[in-house]
This record gives sequence, C-alpha cells and structure tokens, in this order.
Amino acid sequence: MAFILALVGAMIGAMSGFFGIGGGMILVPILLALGFEIKDAIGISIIQMVFSSFFGSYLNWKKGSLVLGEGIFVGLGGFLGGYIAGYITPYVSDRLLQILFFGLLIFALLRLFFSKHHEEGAATKTLPKVLLFAIGLTVGIFSITLGVGGSIIITPLLVGMLHYPIKKAVSAGLFFVVFSSVAGFISRMLHGGIDFGNGLIVAVASLVGVFIGIWLKDHVSHKNHKNALLALYLVALAILVKKMI
Repeated sequence: MAFILALVGAMIGAMSGFFGIGGGMILVPILLALGFEIKDAIGISIIQMVFSSFFGSYLNWKKGSLVLGEGIFVGLGGFLGGYIAGYITPYVSDRLLQILFFGLLIFALLRLFFSKHHEEGAATKTLPKVLLFAIGLTVGIFSITLGVGGSIIITPLLVGMLHYPIKKAVSAGLFFVVFSSVAGFISRMLHGGIDFGNGLIVAVASLVGVFIGIWLKDHVSHKNHKNALLALYLVALAILVKKMI
C-alpha cells in the first residue's frame, strides 16, 4: 500500500503544480477507491496540500508567476475559514460530504468553461479588501470541510470575475491553498482527525510531482492549459460518481 500511495502522491503533486490545485479534488476520490473512509481521506489530503502548496508557491514565486498583492487578503480569509472548518467536519455525514464535493466540482467546471481568455499583462479587475477576505473565509470553510484546498473555486473566480490570465490565476490559487490547508491541518490536529503515517507518504512523494508539474505549466499554451484543467474536473467527477453509485 505504501508504494501505491507514493505513486499517487507523485501524480497528485504533478497535478498540484500544473493546475494550481491542492490536489484534494483528485486525491480524495482515489483514496475512497482504495478503501479509505472519507474523513480519513480528507485528513491525508490536507497533509499533502500543506506540502505541495508551500513548495509549489515557492517555485512559482521564484519564477515570477506568483504576485502576492491582493492574494494575501483572500489567503487570510482562507486561513480563518480553514480553521473553522475543523470544528464543522465531525458533525457532517459522509454522504453529505460526498454530495457537497460533487456540487463543488460542477460549479468549478461550469465557471471555468464559460470564462473568457485573458492575455498575460492584461488589466485585471479588483474588489474591496473586505470582500476579498470574505470570499477567502467562505471558500476556506467550504473547501477544507471537503478536504480540498479551495483553489478549484478561487481559480475559476479569478479567471471569470477578475479577468486573471489562466496561469496567473493558477499560481494564485495554489498560494491560497497554503493558508487554507495550514489552518485545516492545525484544526484537524486538535481534533485528532489525521492519518499521519499514510499522509506523510503521499505528501513527501508529491514534492517530486510538484516540481515536474510547474515545469510543464510553463511550457504549455494558455488554451491547452485551460482544456487540461477542464478535463481534470471531468475525471474527478467520474471517479466520485462511481464511488457514490
């Protein structure tokens, strides 16, 4: 099982770097398919997100594709929301978590599909800092409860509402995961809801994948990058629907 988890971790890490996701939207369904209970799968996912988001954001920052700016306010909201989520999860049924996760994927898929393409360097819109914080707070609560980093909501919002180029939005989305996943990790630790043994296997292996994923992201066109992200959502939906049925 350890070897399988390491392979899964490397694959999820590559997706984290390439798509700017925490990885939970794919990792959680895979862990469910491997026989883990959903709450254990969420705990493992949170550990992996902490590792991949820190390392990936550092690499993006070094390459100049991560601009902090307003992302700090969204991130701080995500940190508080991720912490609050740890108090909510124990009272939510496994079935409800799966249904919420399904709805989250549908929303992200549609929002990204209907978004327009924005060139690098194009002017982006902005929102009041309080509203950015509130968005981060809401996404943090919702996403960490489901074991995902929140970038699957943040990234489509940045592209569709604030006119971010897809690659800039992807980098910002992964940076958001730093805040939400750390808060979720702290909160889950206090409640004893994390499988550290399996989580560390997945997380450490994911670091190799993150490096590869970011390299690939910098070598594909914006159109192909968006199409690949849409395909990712469809795969996640298929895995989750199979498990729910």
